[in-house]
Amino acid sequence: MRQNTSRAPISDTGTATRGTTSTRFGDTQRSTGYLSAGRRRARRGWRRNRRRMRRTAETVTPTGYFVLGAAILSLVLAATLGWIEAWFVAAAFGILLLLGLPFLLGSRAYLIRIAVDRTRVTAGGRVRLGIEVENAGARPALPATAELPVGEALREIAIPFIGPHGETTVPVEIATTARGVIGVGPLKLARRDPLGLVRREITWRDRHLIHVHPRTVLLPPGSVGLVRDLEGASSRRLTDSDLSFHAVREYVHGDALRHVHWKSTAKTGTLMVRQYEESQTARAAVLFDADRTSYADDEEFELGVSAAASLGLLAVREGRERFIASQWAPGRIRPSIDGLEELPAQTPTQLLDAWAELEGAEDPLPIERLARNLAESRRPLSIVMLVTGSVPDPSRLRRAAAAFAEDIDVLVVRCERLADPAARLFDAGTMFTVGALDDLPQLMVRGGFA
Repeated sequence: MRQNTSRAPISDTGTATRGTTSTRFGDTQRSTGYLSAGRRRARRGWRRNRRRMRRTAETVTPTGYFVLGAAILSLVLAATLGWIEAWFVAAAFGILLLLGLPFLLGSRAYLIRIAVDRTRVTAGGRVRLGIEVENAGARPALPATAELPVGEALREIAIPFIGPHGETTVPVEIATTARGVIGVGPLKLARRDPLGLVRREITWRDRHLIHVHPRTVLLPPGSVGLVRDLEGASSRRLTDSDLSFHAVREYVHGDALRHVHWKSTAKTGTLMVRQYEESQTARAAVLFDADRTSYADDEEFELGVSAAASLGLLAVREGRERFIASQWAPGRIRPSIDGLEELPAQTPTQLLDAWAELEGAEDPLPIERLARNLAESRRPLSIVMLVTGSVPDPSRLRRAAAAFAEDIDVLVVRCERLADPAARLFDAGTMFTVGALDDLPQLMVRGGFA
C-alpha cells in the first residue's frame, strides 16, 4: 500500500532554514511597527544566532563535547600554570575537532519516501518496504548509509550511487515474529567523522505503523452463541411482549390492551393479559485475563491472546451482539473502576488491531473479581467465555463461572502449552484445556458449542 507523504527532510543540523514564525492560532507574527529599526535588527540577529548555536550544539556528539571540554581545560591549565604538556593536549584535541569538520561539508538533495506494501500482517509474516530515493540535485550523489528505525531495532540502509535527477528504490524486508505494533521510520541520514566527534543528521518525516495481529484459528459457525434459529431460544426471563407464549395473568394498570387474552377474560370474568418468555439472542462476552502472572510464560500468554481473538473474531464476523473485554485497553491512561476494559470490536480489522496493541495489565484484578464485575454489570448476555492461563487452579475458575446467572452458559478456556486437549463439565459451565491453538475448534465441536 503506497501512501503519499512529504519526501522533503524536516530537519538538517548542518544547514540553515528560513520560514515564518506562527502563533498557536496559525497567524503569522509580525513586527508591531512601534519598535525602532535598530531593535528589530537586533532581535532578528539574536534569533538567527540562536538558531545557529542550536544547530552547532546538535552537530557535536557527546564524545566531541568531552574532547572540547578537555581542550578548554588544558588551555586554562596551560595559561595559568604554564604547563607545556597542557599546551600539547589542548593543541592535539583542537586539531582533532578541526579535522572532523570537513567530513560534514556538502549536502545531499535527497527526496525520500517509504512505501509499505501493507500495514497489517499476522505474526510470522513478512512486510516488504521500498525506500524510494530521488536525487533532486544537478550533481551526482555518492553512496551513503541511512538509518531506519524498525521497532526497537535500527536498520542500516545502503543508498547506492545516484546520478543527477535520478531515482532508485532500496528494498527492505521486515520479519514479524511476534504480535505487536512496529513503528517504521523516520529515516535519518547521518554524516560523521571517523572518530565520532561531530555528526550531521537529516531526517525525513515519513513514518508508518505496522500492526502485527495475533494468530487466529477458524472456529465452527455458531460456536460463539447457542442460538441458531431466527427468533432465538426462549429463556427463563418473563416479559410482556415477545414471541414465545408462556401463560396469562391478571391485568395490571398500565398493561397494553393489545395483549389482552379475551378468551381467558370471558371464562374468568377478569381481564387477563398474555405473558411471554423473553427470546434469548446470541449475546456473547469474551473476557480475557491480561494478568501475566496467570500464565506460565510469554508463549502461553500469546496462546491466550490468540484463543480470545479467535472467539471474538467469530462473533464479529457473524454479526453477534458482543462484549469483548480485558484488564487493559490500548490508549487507556487510567484503569476503569470495575477493571473491565472494553476493546473496540466494530469490524474484524478494528478488533485485531486492538489485540495487536494489547499488553499485560498493571495491578490487575483476579479473574474471579473480573467475572463478578461482569455479572453485576447487568449486560444482557447468553454466553460468557473466560480465557486465562494455566496458573489459576480449577477451583478459582469454578468460582469465577459461578458468578453468572443460571441462564447464562459459561465457557472457561484454560490455556496450557503442550497440554492434552480436554473438555470437562462442571456445575456452572464447561472448561476447556487448550494446549495449542488448533485444539480450540475440535473442543468447540466436542463440547457441543458448534
